[in-house]
Amino acid sequence: MTPSSIQTIIPMIAYLAVSIGIALWARQKSAKTTSQGFIEEYFIGSRTMGGFVLAMTIIASYTSASSFIGGPGVAYRFGLSWVLLAMIQVPTAFLTLGVLGKRFAIVARQTQSVTITDYLRARYNSDAVVILCSVALIVFFMAAMLAQFIGGARLFQTVTGYPYAVGLSLFGISVVLYTAVGGFRAVVLTDAIQGIVMVVAVVVVLLAVINAGGGVAKCVSTLKDIDPGLITPTGPDNAVPQAFTMSFWVLVGIGVLGLPHTTQRCMGYRDSRAMHDAMVIGTLLIGFMILCAHLAGTFGRAVFPDLPAGDLAMPTMILELLSPVWAGVFIAGPLAAIMSTVDSMLLLVSAAIIKDLYIHYRLKGDASRMPVATLKRTSTWITAVVGLLVFVAALEPPDLLVWINLFAFGGLEAAFLCPIVLGLYCQSGNARGAVASIVCGVTAFMALSIMKPAMGGIHAIVPTTLVSAIAYMIGSYLGHRAPGLRDSSRST
Repeated sequence: MTPSSIQTIIPMIAYLAVSIGIALWARQKSAKTTSQGFIEEYFIGSRTMGGFVLAMTIIASYTSASSFIGGPGVAYRFGLSWVLLAMIQVPTAFLTLGVLGKRFAIVARQTQSVTITDYLRARYNSDAVVILCSVALIVFFMAAMLAQFIGGARLFQTVTGYPYAVGLSLFGISVVLYTAVGGFRAVVLTDAIQGIVMVVAVVVVLLAVINAGGGVAKCVSTLKDIDPGLITPTGPDNAVPQAFTMSFWVLVGIGVLGLPHTTQRCMGYRDSRAMHDAMVIGTLLIGFMILCAHLAGTFGRAVFPDLPAGDLAMPTMILELLSPVWAGVFIAGPLAAIMSTVDSMLLLVSAAIIKDLYIHYRLKGDASRMPVATLKRTSTWITAVVGLLVFVAALEPPDLLVWINLFAFGGLEAAFLCPIVLGLYCQSGNARGAVASIVCGVTAFMALSIMKPAMGGIHAIVPTTLVSAIAYMIGSYLGHRAPGLRDSSRST
């Protein structure tokens, strides 16, 4: 243990301690609630988010290890072409709140929906839809959380020099603890802090890289000398074809409407002004943050041209260009991105097990049949156990983490995108259409991902979305109109 490693780890431990302190405060907020009140508080924060917190929690829950490690790492390899592709993510908050926000929030309040599955149950009145969506959420989120846990531990190992197991324990226990104890309110408040840390971190790292490279013009000139393809829209040797770039408008553009941990935020804001503020704040900040992070990865190639792997770009720049103390402060940026994704997923998996399955089927949907103390204890333990299972799986990390993460996100979009969006805007949609969409979409995505047929550079999510949408329309045509939400949806 060197003095520099001690100086690096102290700010990180302090940051994790703050997160746990927020969780304890959030736990106090739910101390006097009823069983139903606790459900809304623990899983949706009593629907009280303001504009800034809403914007930051959408940004923080959406960004992950790939945004701060994987994305800049690919930009290190492919240059400015990947910066151009990454900017497709700019309208994430605007799309999520603009397409879903007001209508989704009104329906959720009318039906007392706390989770995405609650909404789908009310919309389609079908046990098959509920069970399929709950299983898909649990399976794909567990895979995505596994990738995030391993990414956080490896980042900690790279930056501090401590063993992988130490990083996994510190990171994993902290995020599971504050999520299990504090619930949704702790998650969104820590997300807001994490969002601020992320924005500051990418700006500092980008400025440090530009300064080390001799300025923007010099960095671009050096990249051109290394490989002229690094400054073209399609990358070296046409590695980023136009068809691949366009298909990313579905995967990380429109597809975000099918990510439950992002779309659930539309249920938790306070009023329409908060939503409108969040649309503006979120769009500006996520665009600025993604641009800075990916430019840092690209310009990092000019400063450190011979790194063995692109994923080492961001940790290397932080370690080499910043002092140990500041490295500890700003490594919290990528760590915050990972934590903010894990906590959102962890809470939704817990909600799927407790609220969507146990309370609905075991207690007939009546949470008041369980004493509030028992409900609090059960919610905490379920969240902790799910986190522990992922933690144990991460002790022996598999390879190809980036593909596990992309596979998990694509699977979630295949399962949820059409039932959520078409359920809000297509009044003729019904349970048969939703079931067909989920089954056909997930099957198509898995088949295309495994067999990898030649599609001219198009990502598997594009044909998957078409299959899912067509299945939804055909199934709805053959089925019966779902009762219950026709009038409430129209009234929005």
